[in-house]
Amino acid sequence: MDVPTLVEQAREGRPRAVARLISLVEGASPHLREVMAALAPLAGNAYVVGLTGSPGVGKSTSTSALVSAYRRAGKRVGVLAVDPSSPFSGGALLGDRIRMSEHVCDPGVYIRSMATRGHLGGLAWSAPQAIRVLDAAGCEVILVETVGVGQSEVEIASQADTSVVLLAPGMGDGIQAAKAGILEIGDVYVVNKADRDGADATVRELNHMLGLGESRGPGAWRPPIVKTVAARGEGVDEVVEALEKHRAWMAENGVLTARRTARAAHEVETIAVTALRERIADLHGDRRLDALAERIVAGRLDPYAAADELVAGITGSG
Repeated sequence: MDVPTLVEQAREGRPRAVARLISLVEGASPHLREVMAALAPLAGNAYVVGLTGSPGVGKSTSTSALVSAYRRAGKRVGVLAVDPSSPFSGGALLGDRIRMSEHVCDPGVYIRSMATRGHLGGLAWSAPQAIRVLDAAGCEVILVETVGVGQSEVEIASQADTSVVLLAPGMGDGIQAAKAGILEIGDVYVVNKADRDGADATVRELNHMLGLGESRGPGAWRPPIVKTVAARGEGVDEVVEALEKHRAWMAENGVLTARRTARAAHEVETIAVTALRERIADLHGDRRLDALAERIVAGRLDPYAAADELVAGITGSG
């Protein structure tokens, strides 16, 4: 496979090349390392926005409305819509074009559904790599919409520059959000379906909860709350304005670089832990792990010493 050619075609904005690269990183292809090495010098330019919230708050509609707003501003937009995996195929249950059909023919928009593949969080494990592909392909804004899965929605905070938490009136979202810890990760809050009864009450409740958790010093970012009716495009420009204000604030205060550095560190840690787990799994085949376990059962070794011996055997440090 000619990875350099694929990467060059992706840089030119060719959808088929972008799709092929994402498939390679999503499927843990033997070419994964070559792809990531080729993308490394090209990434780091896109603004990554994560959208999360409980099912029924209108995440997909809001994402589509944000795509339209950014396209009106002349921005190239990438969308990663993370869906539950099919229990049979492992593929995303919702197709790319079912969600945002109005943008399918726009060459300035790339939409991709990704399967969680049983991952505990709302994000597919390969989402960081897919973000790099879209970044290298020239997407100036990347919207990552996660599946609503309760507490694990907070995972978006580790992958996005700015995290948007969506809520809707009449769904008990405010209290549920506090329980789920979502209020701890939101940079911008959006109360969608604001034409419904209870929208103002939801805003008041959010303001109250944000105030309870407030321990910000001078110049700190205070998350705004924006009311929208995404299905009609109402309030969406105000959301974009809030996002751009947060982006500017992060750049001015060194937060953007700090978040991206933390994101990279988290990714390295995840890759390293995965590699170690694979090495440990391999030990079952040659009985080394079983031999350690037998010594523990026989009282000749404690679990911590066994773990030290195991790690030393894997890393060659013993």
